[in-house]
Amino acid sequence: MKTTIAILPGDGIGNEVTREAVKALAAIAQKFGHEFNLPEGLIGGAALDAEGNPFPDSTAALCKDSSAVLLGAVGGPTWDKVPTENRPERGLLQLRAALNVFANLRPVAPHPILAGASPIRQDLLEGVDMMVVRELTGGIYFGKKERSADSATDVCTYTRTEIERVLRIAGKLATGRRGKVTSVDKSNVLETSRLWREVTTELMPKEFPNIEVEHLLVDAAAMHLLSRPADFDVIVTENMFGDILTDEASMLAGSMGMLPSASLNEGTIGLYEPIHGSAPDIAHQDKANPCATILSAAMLLRHSLKLEEEAIAIENAITQVLMDGLRTGDIAKENEAVIGTTAMGDAIAAAI
Repeated sequence: MKTTIAILPGDGIGNEVTREAVKALAAIAQKFGHEFNLPEGLIGGAALDAEGNPFPDSTAALCKDSSAVLLGAVGGPTWDKVPTENRPERGLLQLRAALNVFANLRPVAPHPILAGASPIRQDLLEGVDMMVVRELTGGIYFGKKERSADSATDVCTYTRTEIERVLRIAGKLATGRRGKVTSVDKSNVLETSRLWREVTTELMPKEFPNIEVEHLLVDAAAMHLLSRPADFDVIVTENMFGDILTDEASMLAGSMGMLPSASLNEGTIGLYEPIHGSAPDIAHQDKANPCATILSAAMLLRHSLKLEEEAIAIENAITQVLMDGLRTGDIAKENEAVIGTTAMGDAIAAAI
């Protein structure tokens, strides 16, 4: 049976890293006897330039007709002067809304062999294995926005239903992990956070009685992520807090180039992308680390296609090439040899 996976390279290094992920998926198809149809669509700045729309109807139709979507990155300084309502990033928000992917999963588990790439002390990295669950379609990013010459307003709104459904994702994940959920809010200041904590306090003991629940204010969570990262199992939080905390957590792994993500809805269609941006400063130079995008493809196999063995094959291949000493610039120590995006992708496909 042929499975369609929409590939949206996007902008900057997006084309380079998705190309290597496609190689990995092709290697998986050959090894396990699958047939993947991998059509490409435009999004972000590339779509804006070609069609005047950062999320054109053709891309929306492609994504809705696919089993999953693999995205590279969107945005860059080329489009800094584009009006806000038509910026490349609006295309990404529209994609998330179209797929109704409300829960963003970002695993952070530093690879022992890359411990030296992190600025965090190695003893603090021992045993770090967390999953951050970020609510993705509500909050201040999607609220009403107003702007005048002298003032600006961004409205943050959450409903009980939005909070409950992302908490259930976090609870289910924790059930299969170490059994702990840390809910992050700012309930000492924000009404949306007070609702968030109230719903968490009501739902978690009722639906997940065996899960330990910890509440942290977002500023404390930011501190503890770096001072006691091994204590976290599943972190669940709202949209903006999750955006900030996951970028901070990437420093535990040493580079954003090693961290994938999955954005899920209540069905099986998911959106998979590396957590890094379009990195225009290194675009088209064969310098980008493709591992995060290739690991996102592994998450796609696991969560949308239910192909666990195939997902593990990708993860094991990346481990193998790292153990073989292959490094892109972002994860290389001083005096270590550095290879490019294409060479790293080729090595991972070969290891598969």
